[in-house]
Amino acid sequence: MPFSSSRADCSCPGRRGDATVNHFNGAVSFIADPANWPGAGGIAERLGEHLWYSVLAVALALIIALPLGLYLGHTGKGASGVIAATGALRAIPSLGLLTWLTLEISFGIQLPIVPSTIVLLILAIPPVLAATVSGMATVSRPVVDAARAMGHNEGQIITRIELPLAAPTIVGGVRSCVLQVLATATISAYIGLGGLGRYLLDGLALRDYEQMLVGAILVSVLALAADVTLAFLQHRLRPKGVTS
Repeated sequence: MPFSSSRADCSCPGRRGDATVNHFNGAVSFIADPANWPGAGGIAERLGEHLWYSVLAVALALIIALPLGLYLGHTGKGASGVIAATGALRAIPSLGLLTWLTLEISFGIQLPIVPSTIVLLILAIPPVLAATVSGMATVSRPVVDAARAMGHNEGQIITRIELPLAAPTIVGGVRSCVLQVLATATISAYIGLGGLGRYLLDGLALRDYEQMLVGAILVSVLALAADVTLAFLQHRLRPKGVTS
C-alpha cells in the first residue's frame, strides 16, 4: 500500500501551508483510488476491523447499561451514585489502561481483542446509562401513576409507557457512545490489532503524514455517517404527540 514519501521543506509558513494541502490532497486521492480498497491491509479490511471492534463494545454496553438504566430510572434508587461511579471511570487514560490490561491479563497478548474491548466498554457504558436514566426521569409521573392505577404491572409500565417515551433520549446517549467508541477504537492498533488506527500508528512511525490523514479522514467520515444515521433514528422514535 504505497504512500508518497516526499517531504516538503517546512522552514517557512507558506511552504508549511503548501505541504499541508499536498498531504491532504494525497490522502483524499489515496482513499478515492479503488485499487486501495480490496486485499489484505486495504481500506475495506481496515474499515471492517474498526467496525468490528466498535460494534462489539457498543453491543456489550447496551446489554449492560440499558437494563441497568431502565431499573435505576424506574425505581430512582442509587441512580446518582451509579452514574457518578461509571462516569469517573472515563477519566482513566485509555491508552495507559489498554497497555496495563494487555500486560496484566494472562491471555492479553494472545487475545488483544479482550483488553481492547474492556477499554472501549468503559467509555461506552456511561453515556448510555446516563441517557437511559435521564430519559426515564423525564417521563411524567402522573402518566406512570395512571398506568399503575389501570392495572399495569411494573414491567408493563417500563416497556409500554416509560421506554417508548424515553427512547429518543436513550438513542441520544447511544449516539454519544458510538462516536466516542469509533474515535477511540483507533488505539487498538497500539497492541497489534488492525482497524483504522493502523494508518495513524504506521504513519506516525514512518513520519508519513498522508497515511495519518487517511486514517483521520476515514474515522471522521465513519463517525459522521453513524451520527447522521442515529440522529434520523432518534427523530423517528419520538412518539406522536410528543413535542419536546
